Amino acid sequence: MSKKYFSAFFIISCCCFNLFAQGPIQSRQYPQNFFRYPLDLPPSTAGSFGELRGAHFHSGLDFKTNQQTGYPVHAAYDGYVSRLRIQFGGFGHAIYITHPNGFTTVYGHVKTFTPAMAKIIRDEQYRQHSFEVDIKLDPLQLMVCQGEVIAMSGNEGASAGPHLHFEIRDTQTEETINPQLFGLTIPDRVPPSITAIGIYHLDGNPFSENTRRQFFGVTGSNGNYHLISPQVVNLTGQIGFGISTNDMTSVSPNHNGIYSCELKLDGKTVYTFAVERFAFDQTHAINAYIDYPELMKTHRWIQKCFLLPGSKISLYPQSVNRGLIDFNDGGTHDVQYVVKDVAGNTSTLNLKVKAGSADNTLSIIKTGGNLFHYDQKNEFGNDKVKVVIMPGNLYDDLLFTYKILPKRQGAFSATHSIHNKFTPVHDSYELWIKPDSNIGKYADKAVIVSTDGAMAGGTYQDGYIKAQPHTFGDFFIKLDTVAPVIIPLNIKPNANMAAAKGIFFRMSDNLSGIRSYTGKIDGKWVLMEWDFKSKVLGYSFNTDIAPGKHIFELTVSDNKNNSKYFTAAFNR
Repeated sequence: MSKKYFSAFFIISCCCFNLFAQGPIQSRQYPQNFFRYPLDLPPSTAGSFGELRGAHFHSGLDFKTNQQTGYPVHAAYDGYVSRLRIQFGGFGHAIYITHPNGFTTVYGHVKTFTPAMAKIIRDEQYRQHSFEVDIKLDPLQLMVCQGEVIAMSGNEGASAGPHLHFEIRDTQTEETINPQLFGLTIPDRVPPSITAIGIYHLDGNPFSENTRRQFFGVTGSNGNYHLISPQVVNLTGQIGFGISTNDMTSVSPNHNGIYSCELKLDGKTVYTFAVERFAFDQTHAINAYIDYPELMKTHRWIQKCFLLPGSKISLYPQSVNRGLIDFNDGGTHDVQYVVKDVAGNTSTLNLKVKAGSADNTLSIIKTGGNLFHYDQKNEFGNDKVKVVIMPGNLYDDLLFTYKILPKRQGAFSATHSIHNKFTPVHDSYELWIKPDSNIGKYADKAVIVSTDGAMAGGTYQDGYIKAQPHTFGDFFIKLDTVAPVIIPLNIKPNANMAAAKGIFFRMSDNLSGIRSYTGKIDGKWVLMEWDFKSKVLGYSFNTDIAPGKHIFELTVSDNKNNSKYFTAAFNR
């Protein structure tokens, strides 16, 4: 290689390195200029990738659609439709397109599909006799080109308003990746806001609702923040830090999530959080990232800048001692928060800390209860209750507590207090409760419920009712012997339905929840669609129903096999 070309290569390499170094924190680079925006609207978002949501990190970008439905949705790149999904909640209606460059794009909450997709979905719904379907397609079955209209935007499923949820996933690992790292950027010159910081005195103990906390109000603007009451903070022992922060773009007033947060001690980074990509089996670990007890108590979102030992998620690319800092040397230290959005806008907050002097030997302080370890199988039991927690479901060691509470009216057991609601569970655990009396022939109707009304499920096994709750709390046994309720909205016996667009109902269940529903006309299964927002169950008339007299039937069953039947003749 000549010196001329070597010099040019060196300059280009340095420029590329600097651009990468100054850009978002990420483990790898992603292809640029491949994907187009899925809408022909100026890009504006109501939700950012990785922002904090209830029990999960947000997995894509929520593109605004002017609070309307019906905008054309375009394929972001060439590929084939690999999956079509219809569900009651979630995305409602969703399309998955697999591309030849190793990525899959997802389009959620759409209103209508192309005729070809709609036919595939309807055929499968009738084949399975189910409104909810999840269809995998072959690579040559339904190919699309970049820019091709694949759907119309909508508001289906668990959507708070009209928008398009858009994702880019790694096809092989199915991890979801921040779309803005592919060049699908949102205009943004606004640095993140910082509203408060938190200080946690761990001192070698597991993190819990009993961890001593200090919160400090913050003020500032244009990326420069400081404590409302500037001061040197005196700290001794093992300390963790937290922050309350959010972000906005230049084109939307919505408060969204940040991209990254770094915690620095005397200029050296000890902790980094960055929303580059994550796997869906990790997303519940948001409850390890936030101060979960504080959220439960005050509904306040504090993002911890230290890791719990049982939290395994790829949003933490770097930490030193899990981000925990020992302030024991008697010196004065500089602590700095560096918060960025994906566009690189930066906000900082600097804090002076005066360290005390303390014994560096830290030990767990046991204050009562059973010590459960996050990385081991944990069991607790007596003659009335059993608890089994498998490894991976606790984020930190836990001083597990249990007590028995008085029996509630209508219950078939005492109320068992299984630890408390301030400690999150990553997935679930086994809870076995023995009935106080012989429930005999009603054993298959027994369920375990919590005092806040949530149903944990239940099956009869070895004299116990067994369930798998997703939270700790207070639980007891009830029996579900009541069938669901069916309320017809526009049909009655011998109704004239000639001018009606369909047949509509509301349905509900008092305890175990609705498991299935089946509609028939003249003995043949018909498609009933259950709308998530209105909770209306409906059948839409089509050309298959000829003029004349017909018989409609609806059967609704709950999770304990209690069923309700409705029938009515009608004229069309």
